[in-house]
Amino acid sequence: METALCLVVGCLFTVALYLLLSKHIIRMLLGVVLLGNGVNLLIFTAGRVSSIAPPLVPAGAETPLTDVANPLPQALILTAIVISFSFFAFLLVLAYRAYQDLGTDDTDQMRVAEPEDDGPPPLGY
Repeated sequence: METALCLVVGCLFTVALYLLLSKHIIRMLLGVVLLGNGVNLLIFTAGRVSSIAPPLVPAGAETPLTDVANPLPQALILTAIVISFSFFAFLLVLAYRAYQDLGTDDTDQMRVAEPEDDGPPPLGY
């Protein structure tokens, strides 16, 4: 099972990198979402996928009697999901606002600070 999940993580990273290198803002945002999901799946896979007993200590004992699951990867993934969703919402609003102001989502046409007609920047100051 871990081998299949590792292949899925690799595919998610590959597609996310391809989308992040695109010229269009919407594709970049989808790449950020896929990259976040790939990282979450990577953390989940690293935390072992097998079914082990929940991390409960029986009454009267100071330590668990058998092997128990590690709850830390699940807590990290839950936190990462919340953070990545809020980050995606912020980037989506930012991209929509840029589209409203500039009329395009192509990064080559979003050259407000450095227009192509002005020539090269100065070489020294």
